[in-house]
Amino acid sequence: MLRPANMKISIVIFDKFTDIDLWLMWDLLNRVRVDDWSVKILGDGQQHVSVTGIVTPTHGRLDEAKESDAVLIVSGPGTRDRILDSEWLEKLDLDPTRQMIGSICSGSLILAKLGLLDGKTATTYPTSKPLLESLGIEVVEKPFVSHGNLATAGGCLAQQYLIGWVVEMLAGRDWRDLMIKAIQPVGEGLFFEDAESLAKMYRPVKVSAAG
Repeated sequence: MLRPANMKISIVIFDKFTDIDLWLMWDLLNRVRVDDWSVKILGDGQQHVSVTGIVTPTHGRLDEAKESDAVLIVSGPGTRDRILDSEWLEKLDLDPTRQMIGSICSGSLILAKLGLLDGKTATTYPTSKPLLESLGIEVVEKPFVSHGNLATAGGCLAQQYLIGWVVEMLAGRDWRDLMIKAIQPVGEGLFFEDAESLAKMYRPVKVSAAG
């Protein structure tokens, strides 16, 4: 996949999403300081409510996901409602031949209902495994599984692999490594001597008018 000039990443949410699966994605992706790097939260409403009751505004409509270079699906109890909503699913007009598409935990159920996981292995959260298997998907016990431009991750902290996959492809390996280092415990992957390199994450960047 060639790196686009303007990099658009979308995170898809819905009512009853898992809080950490949005906010950890949002935080990690926004640590990347690359010109024309855009991260948006998309949904079918102007706002959605998390499983703990946090009201979260969206930046755009669900059908805008088709214009993104990478699309990430969050998880939560709301996935069970979404996979039964054919109208909602139709709005996600995704194409793995030109987009990176990934999910965390039960977000894999949505990828499966879209037919994107047909004939592929995937991972998910333990409580979602039976339902994902009932959709005809072979589920493997791994934190991260990728097939070309498609990826699934299982377990909230597996987001470091899912987001690392996106960042490496769109911004480069150095940014992936720095992003992952930045969230490690001090003394266990992150050290005081890293302060200078971490400063890259706080510099201003150029955002195109189209973004």
